[in-house]
Amino acid sequence: MSGLLLATPRAWVRRVGRLVPGVEPASPLAGRTVMVTGASSGIGEATAKAVADRGARVLLVARRADELDRVVGEIEAAGGTAYAYPCDLTDGPAVERMIATVLREHDGVDMLVNNAGRSIRRSLALSYDRLHDVERTVAINYLAPVRLILALLPQMVERGDGHVVNILTWGVQVKAPKFAAYIASKTALDTFSRIAGRETYGDGVTFTNIRLSLVRTDMIGPTDVYRRTPAMSPEQAAAKVVRALEDRPLTVNTLAGDVAEVLNLLVPRLSDAVSHAAAKRFPDSPAAARHVSEEHATG
Repeated sequence: MSGLLLATPRAWVRRVGRLVPGVEPASPLAGRTVMVTGASSGIGEATAKAVADRGARVLLVARRADELDRVVGEIEAAGGTAYAYPCDLTDGPAVERMIATVLREHDGVDMLVNNAGRSIRRSLALSYDRLHDVERTVAINYLAPVRLILALLPQMVERGDGHVVNILTWGVQVKAPKFAAYIASKTALDTFSRIAGRETYGDGVTFTNIRLSLVRTDMIGPTDVYRRTPAMSPEQAAAKVVRALEDRPLTVNTLAGDVAEVLNLLVPRLSDAVSHAAAKRFPDSPAAARHVSEEHATG
C-alpha cells in the first residue's frame, strides 16, 4: 500500500483515467523494450507475457534456452514481440557478452525486471558447514541483478528515462527464521536499489521494490509447509509487476509485511519471541534435515 502514496505523478494521472467507466488508459509499456530475467517459468514467464500483451518488446533472459524459446513462441503466437537471450546470470563474462549483444540488437533497454533468483529455507543449526548456501544465494539474488543494473544504467541515464523493478520478498520486512541467506540477499538488493534511486532521482531513472508474499511456483515446491499455505498465482504476481512498470511506485508491499515491520520497530523483543515460537511450530523440512538442497532457482 505504501507504493500508492509514493507513486509518481504519471501514475496518478493513470489512476484518474481508470476512474472513467469503460476506459483503460494506454499502457506506457507500448513500444518500450523490457528485459525480464528468470523468464523461462513462474513469475518471469507470466510477467513477460503480460508485458508483451501491453505492446512492449520483451527480452527474455534465463539459463534454459529451450524454455525461453517456448515462451517466445507463445508470446509471438499471441501477437507479441519477444527475444530470447540464454544466460547464466552468475557468470560475469557471460552477462557482459549478453548485454553487449542486447544493446547491439536493440535501441537500448527501457526497463529491467530483476526476477531471477534462488530461494532456500534451512535453519542456521543445519547450516554451520554450508557457507556455500549463502554464497550461491547472494550470487543470483544480489550480485546478478546489481551487475545488470550497473550494465544498463548508463544508457538509461543518457536517455533520461528508465525503470528497474526488483522482485523481492515480504521477508525483508518480516525477517522470518530459517531464511537468513535468502532474506539477507533480497534485503541487500532492496537497499542497493533504494540508494540507487536517490542517486538517479534527477536523471529520470526510477526503481520499484516489490515485496511479494508467497507465490505458487516451482521455487516453493521443496518446502513441505507451503503445500498447505495460501499463495498467489504467477499471473497475480505478474499483474503487480506490470502495474509497477506502468506506475513506478517506490515500493509495493503487503499489509502483513507492513504490520510486521512496524512491530519489529516498536516491540522488537516481542517480535523475536513470536517469530521463534512460530519457527518451532514449522521445523525444517525432511529435505533440509537430510541436507538435501531445499532450494529452487529461477533463471
